Amino acid sequence: MTDIVILGGARTAIGTFGGALAGTTPIDLGTVVAKAALERSGVAAAQISHVAFGHVINTEPKDMYLSRVAAIQAGIPDSVPAMNVNRLCGSGVQAIISVVQSLMLGDAGFGLAGGAENMSRSPFIIPDQRWGAKMGDIRTQDMMLGALNCPFGTGHMGVTAENVAREHGISRAEQDAFALQSQDRAAAAIAAGYFDSQITPVQVRVKRDMVDFIRDEHPKATTAAGTRRPAPGVRKRRVCDGGQCLRPERRGGGYRAGARGCGAGGGPDPAVSYSGLCPCRCAPRGDGYRPRPCCAGTAGQDRAGGRLIST
Repeated sequence: MTDIVILGGARTAIGTFGGALAGTTPIDLGTVVAKAALERSGVAAAQISHVAFGHVINTEPKDMYLSRVAAIQAGIPDSVPAMNVNRLCGSGVQAIISVVQSLMLGDAGFGLAGGAENMSRSPFIIPDQRWGAKMGDIRTQDMMLGALNCPFGTGHMGVTAENVAREHGISRAEQDAFALQSQDRAAAAIAAGYFDSQITPVQVRVKRDMVDFIRDEHPKATTAAGTRRPAPGVRKRRVCDGGQCLRPERRGGGYRAGARGCGAGGGPDPAVSYSGLCPCRCAPRGDGYRPRPCCAGTAGQDRAGGRLIST
């Protein structure tokens, strides 16, 4: 099989809910990272023959065409096909897998894969608006909370973590300590500049000026007491209601992949090679178990025959 390699990649800084990126559309985020990934890979936009972008929550009608618009705005020819991919939280990774599969099959020599989401711009919808309601109240629905709630009735995504904690006897003190350690490590890594090379700037408006947004917003200085503050959108629970709870965020990311040897002078030496995949899932009530079967499957040389990604 032809070796598949990732030639370059970029991401935006991660914005917090209602933060610096709240006014930036997912398409604009996708365009910024697509341009950056193309530049870093050293491969011309005209060489791209397949594009896939992960995206879940449409914030406006144009988002239905996100991959196509971002690709064309990044300079990729309009003759190149593009598709949106929705595997929920794994959509960006699935976009990479989808592009890799097209390379494996020989349908493409170079591909662009990425993901773009802006939960701050998630809309409210009125299901009865088009055809009307005979009687009674008409309600709006929050598409963001809808995306974070299990369609099988388990409840909010945070509840699934609560189920895992209860089943394994994880105490609130243990969870708070882990959450604080995670926040501290993230803040230290950001302060040390470990992520700077990954991030491409996004222009955002601050009062009357346009400035570069280049620093992850969410990790904040906190204390053990701070991790115990209830998170908005999730009612207070035994374990998962504070600093360790999920946060709605927005960001974009893009990667340029290629088949090794498919074009002379096609770019810099690849940093990552792809050798296999193992999609998996667990019961809806225990979403926090996701890494376990995936890791076990790949370690055991599953049907994909190898690891997820090897460096």
